[in-house]
Amino acid sequence: MSRRDTMHKALEQGDLSALVERIPYAKMIGLVCERFGDDLIFRLPPQESNVGNPILPAIHGGVIGGFMELSAALYLMRSQDTPKLPRIVDFSIDYLRAGLLRETYAECRLTRQGNRVANVMVTAWQKSRLEPIATARAHFLMA
Repeated sequence: MSRRDTMHKALEQGDLSALVERIPYAKMIGLVCERFGDDLIFRLPPQESNVGNPILPAIHGGVIGGFMELSAALYLMRSQDTPKLPRIVDFSIDYLRAGLLRETYAECRLTRQGNRVANVMVTAWQKSRLEPIATARAHFLMA
């Protein structure tokens, strides 16, 4: 099955797991997309290969950033019903606390959709949504 067919099928069914499998970095870090009604929650399971600080142990900041960026792109594909992965224009992340080696979740929210650019807010947490480990703002070019 071609990449475009996989994207169309994933968007039609609302199951992005086949699409995630076709993105090498998402597969490497273990990104999982789960749907709860109309909501999408992205999950990063604990993996030793994602550790950046073995003393704590904590997830590498680049892995957290990549997880959040990919989550935003996949969310945008799903919410805008587009089969093409949007191109990142700008990504700004605020690390709020250490991302320990445990289940990490991300939730996205579309804040603005223009003709060519979309803005997405992403929040990542571990134990509680009330204690985020990072927040991010992403701007994507919709082509």
